[in-house]
Amino acid sequence: MADEARAQGAQTARPRLILGSGSPRRRELLAQIGIVPDDIRAPDIDETPAKAELPRPYCTRMAQEKAAAVPAEDDDIVLCADTTVALGRRILGKPADAGEAAAFLYALSGRRHRVITAMAVRRGGRVWTRDSVSTVRMKSLSDTEVNAYLSSGDWQGKAGGYAIQGPAGAFVPWMQGSFTGVVGLPLHETAQLLDAAGYPVARAIAGENT
Repeated sequence: MADEARAQGAQTARPRLILGSGSPRRRELLAQIGIVPDDIRAPDIDETPAKAELPRPYCTRMAQEKAAAVPAEDDDIVLCADTTVALGRRILGKPADAGEAAAFLYALSGRRHRVITAMAVRRGGRVWTRDSVSTVRMKSLSDTEVNAYLSSGDWQGKAGGYAIQGPAGAFVPWMQGSFTGVVGLPLHETAQLLDAAGYPVARAIAGENT
């Protein structure tokens, strides 16, 4: 009986989940569906786009390279993501300073752009990938609005120089796609990937993932 109980426990044991991101926003989004990573290991990779690399392939490559760079045991599940703001073929990454953030905001002002978030989930030698592409329109920004946003500091560390869930939400009259994807982790696609890798998402949503 003891052996049977141990075997049953082994069958239902939840694999460890490692979030390969230091983003507090991604941790908060996972918490919305009851998922708390067992560990957080932010990878350190070169995020420079290749020459003439397009935004969507770039974003997927970044997510895959992050997943490959995170140390983990064979049965651990590693979740990584990358968010890219694309203005046409142009990749708007994280601004280096307030001047570059201002340049990004003026470039986006009054125009539509795409926000791409790619996810990569690794377990052992297998890797699952998905991406989410949303379209966002930013209102025409005045100098006063740009300067006020820069003063808030909210642009720091944000792709495209803004975060829709922060003060910049006042600048977005319309979007189409996944709000959580624009924030940094599309929950629908992420749940599908984790399910495919054997993570019990339904148990997490029910509050049973211990």
